Amino acid sequence: MILAIFATTGRVFFLIFLSIITGWFLSYASVKSKLFEEIYIPLTEIFESVPVISFFPIVLMIFVINIGGIMGIELAVDFLVFTAVVWNIWMGEYQAFKTVPNEMVEVSENLNMGILQKLRYVYIPFSIPRVAANLFPSVSDGYFYIAVSEVFTVGTTQYHAFGIGSLLVEFYSKNEMNYVFYALLFQAIIVGTVIILLRKYSKYAVAKYTLDTDAPIIRRGRINVRTTTRIISTIAKNPVSRLAGYYRQRSSYRVKKEEFEKEERRFKIGKYTGYSAGIIILILILYAVVRLIISIKFNTWHELISVTPEILLYMAFDYLRVLIILFFSVIIAIFVGYYIAMHRIAEAIFVPVIQIFSSFPPPLYFPIIFGISYPFVYHYFGELYTDLYVLFLGFISTFYYVFYSYWIGIKALPSEYFDIMKNLNMGLLSKLKNIIIPGTFPYLIAGITSTINSAWGGLMIGEYWPYIVGNKSLEVSNGLMKFIDINTVNGNIAYAAWASLLLAIVVAIYSILFTKKLMDLAKKKYVAEEGIFAT
Repeated sequence: MILAIFATTGRVFFLIFLSIITGWFLSYASVKSKLFEEIYIPLTEIFESVPVISFFPIVLMIFVINIGGIMGIELAVDFLVFTAVVWNIWMGEYQAFKTVPNEMVEVSENLNMGILQKLRYVYIPFSIPRVAANLFPSVSDGYFYIAVSEVFTVGTTQYHAFGIGSLLVEFYSKNEMNYVFYALLFQAIIVGTVIILLRKYSKYAVAKYTLDTDAPIIRRGRINVRTTTRIISTIAKNPVSRLAGYYRQRSSYRVKKEEFEKEERRFKIGKYTGYSAGIIILILILYAVVRLIISIKFNTWHELISVTPEILLYMAFDYLRVLIILFFSVIIAIFVGYYIAMHRIAEAIFVPVIQIFSSFPPPLYFPIIFGISYPFVYHYFGELYTDLYVLFLGFISTFYYVFYSYWIGIKALPSEYFDIMKNLNMGLLSKLKNIIIPGTFPYLIAGITSTINSAWGGLMIGEYWPYIVGNKSLEVSNGLMKFIDINTVNGNIAYAAWASLLLAIVVAIYSILFTKKLMDLAKKKYVAEEGIFAT
């Protein structure tokens, strides 16, 4: 068990590291090329909305069949874990790159920085707090989906790689619940240790990489001479000494001449590289679509079109469920996230508890919760009990995205804003309305986007769960994920694929009309760090 949990932890963190590195380059390309951005963001949101189990046919064809052997299965498992941890990291980095203050971008242009210098000195440092925020949900998702990532079944064949997920599935299939308990206990200990380390790293990231101040949020109270001295030393620089520091940093670059007017843009290799990459991706997508359309018979198209109204109705039911999940996730994030960010003891307790709970795969513990609570829930809510359980599954699979983003967003706010709120004796609602929510708006948008896109995984688990406990089944009346589940089980892949395609189209439209527009708004109006420059 110990070896398995370390194998899973190493797999999860290696793939998170790979996600961070690739995300930096993709995010830079998206902010430098409009065409690449228009393609990259919808695709990211589409894949984030697709549950992990939908990738099974892909891993079967690419890794298991073409590569084969132990290496093929390991790569298949790594790909499934990668699809569980990558999307919110990429979205958070995009959000950070999109909202880099214009003053910093202008300085990098005036210093004639190359692409790697801009990434090293401007974009990557500015994105570190966002990366820290998204490490928490990525770790949760990495463990959350291990039961279907490290062990996956295609047809009648089961494939697995060594890890705690494969052991849990083995113990559960043999009804060795005592081993399941011990395995989950080991996982809780490791996840708790990881969260303590991540909390320390997030504090370091916020203290080092927020603009204009290195002072972390501290609770006003009893004087601590050592802490007070350190904080005063970091924020007490006068404007002249700061300017001197900026000038020394500036002099380390080789600037050919002083320029007071921005010269005309020269040929930008990075810009045209982004355009080229976007065009290539678009051509590949169109080619795949054309091949797919040609390969499908006319009668099949007629059946798919005839079932489309039913699919759209099911999608509307599921989007209503997603909106309910989002509403409660945002409310909890805004108030509980603010309280935890401002109180060290609460943060030290609740952040690890939330992380450990969200890292447990629901198939291993939810049947127990269902079996215990079903009589009471059914007694008070009747036939609505199915929707309540499904909403709960969707909530626990996704609420932490917006929670962690907002929490880190508060901690990353420049300390000057907290001084202003204190000096003006602002109440809680006034703080939230006028400073906290506007100041964390980019973080909120990234978190809300990931919450909406990731809720589908929880819905897919809960909307069709036959014989969850004994002869009891969990099954909703109407739902897109139920429609996909049933048709997949019955071998009607055409219907399931058509429903997934329609969902992908809706998600793409949503990403263009919602995510990108609100990110543009955040860049224009809600970058809190620009308030420091303005002052």
